[in-house]
Amino acid sequence: MAKTKRAHILISGVVQGVAFRYYTRYMAQQLDLKGWVRNCPDGKVEILVEGEGEKVKELIEWCHQGPPSAIVAELKVEWQEYIGEYKSFELKF
Repeated sequence: MAKTKRAHILISGVVQGVAFRYYTRYMAQQLDLKGWVRNCPDGKVEILVEGEGEKVKELIEWCHQGPPSAIVAELKVEWQEYIGEYKSFELKF
């Protein structure tokens, strides 16, 4: 079995109002990743993602650019212990 990973990601820049959450959910579902994405009150986008390690890294790489209208200024990743607590990848509000 492939090595599983869990990552907590914070993205700042022009990342709200540009469909970042919806594109992230689409990308995560294509990669068969689990977790969630939400907008933060401070203007950042927050992601918690779990799954096969290489696919988690692929999502993180995509987040450096984001959807076409996004301007990513900073991306922080905190690697965590894999738990496997999510069954799908959802939008949080």
